[in-house]
Amino acid sequence: MAELSVRDHLIEMGLRHMQKTSYCSTGLNEVLAHAGVSKGSFYHYFPSKEEFGSAVLQRYFDSEVARSTVLLGESKAAPIKRLRKYFEELISVYGPEGDMNGGCLLGNLSQEIANHSDLIQQTLQEGFRVWQGAIEVVLQEAVTRGDLPKKAKTTEIASFILNSYEGALLRAKAERSEAPLRLFLQMIFGNFLTDTSVL
Repeated sequence: MAELSVRDHLIEMGLRHMQKTSYCSTGLNEVLAHAGVSKGSFYHYFPSKEEFGSAVLQRYFDSEVARSTVLLGESKAAPIKRLRKYFEELISVYGPEGDMNGGCLLGNLSQEIANHSDLIQQTLQEGFRVWQGAIEVVLQEAVTRGDLPKKAKTTEIASFILNSYEGALLRAKAERSEAPLRLFLQMIFGNFLTDTSVL
């Protein structure tokens, strides 16, 4: 394999393992065995597991950016409807009944390792910053259309929506139920974004 292909293959194997288990439970030997790559080759690309974890996290985030670009960038639908559809898609994938029901990797690693790794914490922080920015762009479009009041603080609202989703996803994992996520959709899109007095 070409050099870039080996590195990408290792990252993909790491992503699969971390989504199924966790960062700490992802053993390098297991990843290398599944990838068919030697330990020497691994350390050629990644000086440490921490560097590897950061690269895996970035790959995950890149894929989620691609998802949000498609769903949030669909200009035919109203902005708030696109935003709801986007979160419904995330819930169908990462919720308890989804194919990737281990949850959001950004949220998982934030709880598991952010306090112990400056590198991964910085990767997480940047990921959440970009994610919040994508949500804010849609909210600003809603303001321009008159769907939200001009006084709406879109930065704070985007942060609140993202924080609420991550919290609901965590609670859904704890309860093995989609009820917290359904409540998130109801409260954000059925109450919060429709009550102009709180915006």
